[in-house]
Amino acid sequence: MRQPRIIAIGDAVCDKYLSRGKMYPGGQCVNTCAYAHMNNAESAFLGKFGNDEVAECIQAALKNMNVDFSHSRNYEGENGFACVTLNQGDRVFIGSNHGGVAKEYPYDTQEDFSYIRKFDLIYTNLNAYIDDDIEEIASLGLPVAFDFSNRWTDEYLKKICPHIKVAMLSCAHLSDKEREREMNKVKELGVPFVLGTIGEAGSYILYHGEMMYEKAVKAESIMDTMGAGDSYFATFLTYILRHKEPEFFKEESKDDGNVKELLKKAMQAGAEFASKICGVEGAFGYGTPIAGRIIDNRNN
Repeated sequence: MRQPRIIAIGDAVCDKYLSRGKMYPGGQCVNTCAYAHMNNAESAFLGKFGNDEVAECIQAALKNMNVDFSHSRNYEGENGFACVTLNQGDRVFIGSNHGGVAKEYPYDTQEDFSYIRKFDLIYTNLNAYIDDDIEEIASLGLPVAFDFSNRWTDEYLKKICPHIKVAMLSCAHLSDKEREREMNKVKELGVPFVLGTIGEAGSYILYHGEMMYEKAVKAESIMDTMGAGDSYFATFLTYILRHKEPEFFKEESKDDGNVKELLKKAMQAGAEFASKICGVEGAFGYGTPIAGRIIDNRNN
């Protein structure tokens, strides 16, 4: 089997848990790198850091996991962070600085193109401040996997979907009919593989016009649900890349039976890994005392 190589381009933040007095490295792209590493894949992060203790917290965790972030940018200013608390293990976001320096500077990744091409797949998401660069990044020829979280519009889908090969939508807030409608919108915009997660109720994938379901795996203990969706998606991607060449994602395979079995196994692996992550503090651990500002919109 192959060793997958995934590069995540986008967000690096710390989640500041006011209920614990700790902050944990996170952001969907950093989480994806961590979870890919935990699935024995090679991962790299390309993003934007500030020059404060929040940035140091994230970089220390990436170093510990041997995740390469040497092509990331460092800027004077505040790194991205979010403030959260817990309600019976579920994360509750209560404020953020909206990415800090990440929203202030463009990517200009052209000088990194030869480096990016060494990987099997590019992962990014709607929090990455990468929307205006997605066409250029997709032109490198690598399949792009994109997480839309639970926030998207028809116009946003039309902008992003033509340039990606794998999409994930968080659909727990939708009815079955609404979920199917939204997943089909993504499919009709040219995305071969469309995942729709519904939390503890499981997940779906739309492939070749067929909707396939996989149940969730009940967590033995729930410490924190932060990163559950990211861990599912990262595991799904690494599982497939361990068994298939990256070209697999570029077009739907005609070998339906074997491919459907592979997709189901990848979904099962994602569900199992996500259940374990729910027993970890923060997205993937590495907590340190909170440093820097606190933003609590509950007081506004």
